[in-house]
Amino acid sequence: MFYLDLLFSLICMFLLLICVLVGVAFLTLFE
Repeated sequence: MFYLDLLFSLICMFLLLICVLVGVAFLTLFE
């Protein structure tokens, strides 16, 4: 169960990082 929670938190952080990168890319494109 511990490994499942760790994997879930890692996936959430990875998705959050992708969202931030996409947001930065859009901001730099539309400036």
